[in-house]
Amino acid sequence: MKRTLIVAATLAATATLAMPLSAAEKEPWQQAQETEVWEPVPAKVSIDDDGVPSDALVLFDGTDLSAWESANDGSAAPWKIEGDVMVAAPKSGDIRTKQEFCDIQLHIEWQPPAEKDMEGPEGQGRGNSGVFFQERYEVQVLDSFGGETYPNGQAASVYKQHIPLVNATKPLNEWNVYDIIYKAPRFSDAGELTSPAYITVLHNGVLVQNHVEVQGPTAWIGHPPYEAHGCAPLRLQDHGNPSKFRNIWIREL
Repeated sequence: MKRTLIVAATLAATATLAMPLSAAEKEPWQQAQETEVWEPVPAKVSIDDDGVPSDALVLFDGTDLSAWESANDGSAAPWKIEGDVMVAAPKSGDIRTKQEFCDIQLHIEWQPPAEKDMEGPEGQGRGNSGVFFQERYEVQVLDSFGGETYPNGQAASVYKQHIPLVNATKPLNEWNVYDIIYKAPRFSDAGELTSPAYITVLHNGVLVQNHVEVQGPTAWIGHPPYEAHGCAPLRLQDHGNPSKFRNIWIREL
């Protein structure tokens, strides 16, 4: 009998210990552990002296145009390098990356040409160029410090779609910086749009486009609908101006 009582007591104690503690009964460190997530562990990324992350793909570092080609025929990129700067060769055509991309983080620095070299003194003639994601969706490059134009066509606009929140353009002869997060559109196997593209733009460190929805491919006239496509090159526009670019890199997301 005594042995039976001892065994029963032992089993009862064991069962009590096995019962989960209520939140009130747990120590703070036990409660904290319940919301700790240990995987996945983020990869370590370092930043070099030029501000380029170690996991970035450098598209232009001032040395050559090997990452680029003519958007017309795939031949060697016809733009020039002056010092450590890429300069658009007017009337030579757009250039594009040889590599194709979908979702990316882009860093690009740009400067309009000198006033005497601009396509025109006003509006869209003032150093017009553009950054085209997947060769279709444009963030405008333009001197919007000294000239006036329609706001949905000024610097840092998603051209003809979204006006920037503020005008952060620097004066002529100073470099502008775009840091852009681009999320590509998604399409079904049948070619139907399931999710539009989205763009976030920081212009000289100032948020000017906040995860805006891209309404379709860029067009000067009208609003063309989306057409199904996959990853595609990044494209820089020749709009008849010797616009300047430097320090171009991307991170695939």
